[in-house]
Amino acid sequence: MTKIDPAETSAPLATETIVTGRPAGSERRRNPFRKPLTSVVRHTLLIALAAGMLYPVIWMVVSSLRPNEEIFRDPGIILDSFEIQNYVDGWTALTYPFNVYIWNSALIVIGCIIGNLVSCSMAAYAFARLQFTGKAIWFAVMLLSIMLPIHVIIVPQYVLFSQLGWINTFLPLIVPKILATDAFFIFLMVQFIRGIPKELDEAARIDGAGHPRIFLQIILPLMVPALATTAIFTFIWTWNDFFSQLIFLTKPELYTVPLALRSFEDAQSATNYAQMFAMSVVSLIPIFLIFLFGQKFLIKGIATTGIK
Repeated sequence: MTKIDPAETSAPLATETIVTGRPAGSERRRNPFRKPLTSVVRHTLLIALAAGMLYPVIWMVVSSLRPNEEIFRDPGIILDSFEIQNYVDGWTALTYPFNVYIWNSALIVIGCIIGNLVSCSMAAYAFARLQFTGKAIWFAVMLLSIMLPIHVIIVPQYVLFSQLGWINTFLPLIVPKILATDAFFIFLMVQFIRGIPKELDEAARIDGAGHPRIFLQIILPLMVPALATTAIFTFIWTWNDFFSQLIFLTKPELYTVPLALRSFEDAQSATNYAQMFAMSVVSLIPIFLIFLFGQKFLIKGIATTGIK
């Protein structure tokens, strides 16, 4: 029977002590409750932070169910009464029913989404795959345009659209999207296309495909995450846009949801905040649904565009 030398069994333990600087087997003597405790503290802090960020939204929802005179009297979120009539009255409180404003916003949003998807994807393919004179300069100009605030260009745009007779129409809000004016989405798609292997283009070119066919049949199907991200951001930004719509739309029948909500506040009479909050909750439902069902594409699109 083979005898075991005690020196041989203690050698690895001694080596571990010398290399790590800790007594051998110290990992096994660690507090088993340390990791769960850290996780509990971390999640508690995150829940508290989320509750603080969501409190204004929760308060708005609760206030939409209170009588108008009690909204600012009680800052809490516990309901003493349940006024569902605020939603019924708020729907017809303005010049037109609230569904008219929702429909106007929907028309603008659909036009902007289609315009951005078509124009920005084509511009991105040109910057990512084509070779033309001044490509680097035009790409730099496109990136610089991201830094221009809307207040810089709104006056020239208003003068141009006024001369075209487009004021009080949806055209000033939709046509610029068809001309690829949202440089952020172009840059996002350029980064995504650069991550697609060029060998796919070369294989298609060997089969006789030109740039239109390569773009439509190879690049575009692979760009679904980036296209979905563009559509979601365009929806949210256009649906919530107030400044541009306030400038170009002055007729009540053309008002969008943000302009309609602003109409609830009257400087010459008492504002019915309960009805305004009720319609604000209604206006948040489409954004909530879009983000709920599109967050998978949103995260995937941002993660795979190379923006780091």
